Amino acid sequence: MLTYVLDGNRSGCLYERLYNCIKEDILTQVLQAGEKLPSKRSLASHLQISTMTVETAYGQLLAEGYIYSVAKKGFYVSPFSNHGRISQRRAPQSLPVTKTAETVYFADFVSNEIQPEMFPFAAWTKTMRAVMAEEQEQLVRCTPAGGALALRLAICDHLRRFRGMYVEPEQVIVGAGTEYLYGLLIRFFGPERVYCLEDPGYAKMRMIYAYNNAACVYAGVSDDGIKMADVRRQLADVVHISPSHQFPTGLIMPIAKRYELLSWANECDGRHILEDEYDSEFRFMGRPIPTLFSIDASGKVIYMNTFSKSLSPTIRISYLVLPPELVLPFKEKLGFLSCTVSNFEQYTLARFMGDGFFERHLNHVRTAYRHKRDHLIRALKRSPLSKKTEIIEASAGLHFLLQADIEDADAQVIERCRKEGLRLTSLSQYYFNPLSQREHTFIINYSTLEETRIDEAVRKLCRAMLRC
Repeated sequence: MLTYVLDGNRSGCLYERLYNCIKEDILTQVLQAGEKLPSKRSLASHLQISTMTVETAYGQLLAEGYIYSVAKKGFYVSPFSNHGRISQRRAPQSLPVTKTAETVYFADFVSNEIQPEMFPFAAWTKTMRAVMAEEQEQLVRCTPAGGALALRLAICDHLRRFRGMYVEPEQVIVGAGTEYLYGLLIRFFGPERVYCLEDPGYAKMRMIYAYNNAACVYAGVSDDGIKMADVRRQLADVVHISPSHQFPTGLIMPIAKRYELLSWANECDGRHILEDEYDSEFRFMGRPIPTLFSIDASGKVIYMNTFSKSLSPTIRISYLVLPPELVLPFKEKLGFLSCTVSNFEQYTLARFMGDGFFERHLNHVRTAYRHKRDHLIRALKRSPLSKKTEIIEASAGLHFLLQADIEDADAQVIERCRKEGLRLTSLSQYYFNPLSQREHTFIINYSTLEETRIDEAVRKLCRAMLRC
């Protein structure tokens, strides 16, 4: 049996330390090609860690090709050359533990964190105290797999009033972040299904599907959204999209393309669409875009949203809405799982929404973000960048694109920004297919940006992009 000392006091995730130990044994041939690894459950019991930790470590080794799986038999070490590495396990070395300081940027155009003054601490604290005082019985009771009924009812009410969606609480599944819910849906549909992602798209999404051993294909994104020709050519079963504000391009899928996508889903049994509305609350011009879920008459769309953008990423509460046709099958297959969000947070958020605090908070932050966005765009248009750049898709969401007429490679610009104290990413970094990459287009996420620093941040951006 594999035996490792996984010190809980060391830095890094537990699964990463287990992954590194097994990888080192494979590379040094302590584990031989074709050798069978212990089952996830037996190794977890032996090391006194969770089965999920072993499963995640095995998933990463599988994704990188160090091991392979055989259906109903288990995991085996892959045969490959160790490229001249020593065949004996290295003796452990006693190395000094050093703490590396987190990089602090003058302006961060990448992070989704919110400024502390944007979080409604007073209202949240008041609500939490009321919940602790008045709902003690519910707080210590186990909630259903889908989450506390009070929170699911509050979500249903919110969706009805703000998104025009009429759903029942039985359709709502609450989970600790969308990453967890993605994995839940892969378990429900099965990893053997073909999952189609947008390209460009959210890089972590690819990793989540890989960790769950799901077959992924990619479809390009044109001016009207995902390319249906790519979806059909790739023989996809499940399409994962963000039609109301595609990440990272910011495109809004027009109604014609939405119906085309629904028609594709209705052509065959087993086809479904995952609609991810990660920042639907922040549309600054016109009415909110109707959801794909609301125009689906055949039960093909699963709707997903999160409170990470509207409240804080650290809240870690997201939810999905199943079509009525999938409620019973989902419950029969995954209803044994426990809800991953604590009762204290669920009941606090439910009351926070029911008492009107959430709506008032949304109105406040929407105004604040719009003011910050307008300030940033004005500063860009007044700067020397105005003659060399074009702002794209700035009417919704918490980021927009800045397309630059420059010759330098994206990596060069990003490095010069780093030296100026700016954190920046380019659209090209989000493509899976390098042949489709668009150079000289940069993603400007302004949610973390301090408004008092906007003018100086734009001056630094000018120096980095224009070398002036």
